[in-house]
Amino acid sequence: MIRLLIGLVIMSLFFGATSDRAFGQSKKVEVAKTWSGSVEVDKAKQPECITTAKGLEVVWKAWKANGDVPKVDFTKNIVVAVYSLGSSLEIESVRLDDKGNLEVVGVGTDDSPPGFRYVLGVVSKVGVKTINKRELPKE
Repeated sequence: MIRLLIGLVIMSLFFGATSDRAFGQSKKVEVAKTWSGSVEVDKAKQPECITTAKGLEVVWKAWKANGDVPKVDFTKNIVVAVYSLGSSLEIESVRLDDKGNLEVVGVGTDDSPPGFRYVLGVVSKVGVKTINKRELPKE
């Protein structure tokens, strides 16, 4: 048992020390605002990123999300998204590398209620050329 605990401590120190190097020259991007919810239809649209007010409105209404469509200043920001079949989900990290790729990572539970869960987050679009190594959508 003691060996296991010592091993876990050593591993956490190693991974903690190397985690910044694993990201290369990337920098953390702050998520200014988030919205989350559930969608009953598994096959509903799941964009990685939304770049216009019209695109957000289309998704918001298709998902039958609660409340009014959020107001976002798309001249300065984009909306990123993570999805899960599990009942709990959050945006774990958003990082921008030196080539303009925005990496968005979510973490959630492993259960599978009907539909899917989403978290949308507003981030600055300054320097963003791709998201998760894919071209930015038009909407």
